[in-house]
Amino acid sequence: MNAADVPLSWARRDPEQRLGFRGGRYTRVNNLLSFLMGALATVLFYVALIPLEGAHFAAMFTERGPTPYCILLLTFWSLAILWLKSRKLAFQRRALKYQIVPESHEFVLSSATVEDVLHNMYALVDDPRHFVLFNRIAIALSNLRNLGRVSDVDDILRSQASHEESAMETSYSVLQGFVWAIPVLGFIGTVLGLSEAIGGFGNVLGAATDISELSSALRVVTAGLNTAFETTLVALVAALAIHMMLTFLKKSEEEFMDACSDYGVRHVVGRLRVMPFETATD
Repeated sequence: MNAADVPLSWARRDPEQRLGFRGGRYTRVNNLLSFLMGALATVLFYVALIPLEGAHFAAMFTERGPTPYCILLLTFWSLAILWLKSRKLAFQRRALKYQIVPESHEFVLSSATVEDVLHNMYALVDDPRHFVLFNRIAIALSNLRNLGRVSDVDDILRSQASHEESAMETSYSVLQGFVWAIPVLGFIGTVLGLSEAIGGFGNVLGAATDISELSSALRVVTAGLNTAFETTLVALVAALAIHMMLTFLKKSEEEFMDACSDYGVRHVVGRLRVMPFETATD
């Protein structure tokens, strides 16, 4: 069926596809798109700081060396990944609202009626492979249609669920790497700032001849201390915020995976009928 004729068209409704980029499978994110979104957000953030030139808040991001730029880039890149994943997850959840197995009590799922269920599925989506729920069911029903054995369907659903949960874990690896890298950048800023402060203090002691000169020169030292502590503050706040959002999003995705498993048990496994030849062989 044409992608424009189905209620759940991955080609038209996936957030990345709609932006003109190749969509990642399920809730995986296109790294190029997320990077471009993060870089654009970083540029816009610094443009927004222009009217605040001279303010302490703007100085935290523009006068503390190179590390705040890297911290903000990774922060906005992470936020772009989280946003895209949340939109893709919301799109995947829509599949749970549709019933592909007829609700009639007279209908039983067997190798003879698999085609009816698959027909209903393809009437809803352009390609089941792009949907966690429908891909899982399509694989299980293909086994039933080809082999006529219902005893393996539940095992296939469980195996596929385990595989998809593992894939879900790996889809967060980039985010988890950024959560680790952002504080490290903050500590690098701390080291640079302390080095600047200590070096400046040594110059002050060597060059100052009276108290007034010493007081004036110490301002250079305090600037280095600002770099040391404020870059770490920015990094830790950013990492904490990203980690909390990541935790809630991951929990939501795990709940979605559980809902898909429950859907398979209630609407597929629960509607299966054992074939006579299976009973005889058992």
